[in-house]
Amino acid sequence: MSAATLHPTPPPVRPAGATSLRGGHPHRLGDALRAVKVFLGAAFDVMILGEYGEEAGVRRG
Repeated sequence: MSAATLHPTPPPVRPAGATSLRGGHPHRLGDALRAVKVFLGAAFDVMILGEYGEEAGVRRG
């Protein structure tokens, strides 16, 4: 047996301003620039800082 008491709660309310008013549309240029930024950051880490393999969390097995 359990002594837990369950109280019904109303469904969660979405906070104002958390989503766009006009619906979502893809930001292709922004997404492409973000991908280039991530790629260049990873390339910098490997070439300049020498981070690769086990240091970066890559496991071979």
